[in-house]
Amino acid sequence: MPLVTFSHPEHKIKTVYAVAGSHTETVLNLAKNHKIPIAFDCQDGECGTCLVKVSSLAKKDRMSGPPTEKERNLLKQLGKLTDEEISRILVDDIPPSWRLACQMIVRDEDILVEY
Repeated sequence: MPLVTFSHPEHKIKTVYAVAGSHTETVLNLAKNHKIPIAFDCQDGECGTCLVKVSSLAKKDRMSGPPTEKERNLLKQLGKLTDEEISRILVDDIPPSWRLACQMIVRDEDILVEY
C-alpha cells in the first residue's frame, strides 16, 4: 500500500494509506475520504480548481500514468505545462509535477501532494 502525504502551508501534514492498483482511486477521492481540504469544483478535469503539485518520495519517477489529453490541455491553459513538456510526457512517459487531483490515479508509490 502506498503512502500519500498531503502538505499545505495552512494545514497539518497528513499521511494516509492508499489502495494500490485499484485504477479508480484518484488523489481527490483519497483526500475527500480522509477529510483533507483540497479545493475542487467540477471533479471532472475541466475547471482546474484541484490543481496539486506531486513529487515522488522514492528515488524513481512517479509511477502514476501520464495525464489524459483533457488534463494535459487544461494544465497547458493554466500555464503548468509547455508544448515541450507535453511532447516529453508522450514520448518518455514521464508524468508532470503538476496534476489535477480529480484526474490523477494513485499507483503503488509513496508520493507527496502539495495543495
